[in-house]
Amino acid sequence: MGEPGRRAGLRSPLSFPALAAGKNAPGMRATADRLLALPVRHNGIELGRPVDLSIDLVGGRVIGIEVRCRDESLRFLPLGAARLGADEIAVGSALLLLDDIGFYRLRGTGFRSLRGEPVEYSGRRLGVLRDVAIGEEGGIEALVVEDGRGLRPVRFHPSIRVARRRLPAA
Repeated sequence: MGEPGRRAGLRSPLSFPALAAGKNAPGMRATADRLLALPVRHNGIELGRPVDLSIDLVGGRVIGIEVRCRDESLRFLPLGAARLGADEIAVGSALLLLDDIGFYRLRGTGFRSLRGEPVEYSGRRLGVLRDVAIGEEGGIEALVVEDGRGLRPVRFHPSIRVARRRLPAA
């Protein structure tokens, strides 16, 4: 019989195979840092630059990308509407960059606000969040954490918590 509270078929997040520095695990599309470094383009024309990713930690997926457009407006690109290339995030139309960014912010958490926050599993601190490994169709494959020994991937598991520190009241 498995560990109490574990669902059948779920592996321990600590069993994720080590990743070579700078390489994605099999089936991984990208890391959050890589996505944030790529321009968003339509037919080779740069529409904007990613400024953050919207992440659903409960569902274990990236919802989309917040993009600062060339007109300085902030728009939302659903991840399912994007095609990740070697040197760009391609979209089929500029109309896929949505104006109602507030709607999507309510459904996810910004990756940049989570970076540096403690990551815990079963009451055990694993380190602090540095990056997110994103698999096929936007699923979170692993959280890249930093502990006293350096960076290491931790397989995503629904019971992992990224604790957001509260700022003291002024």
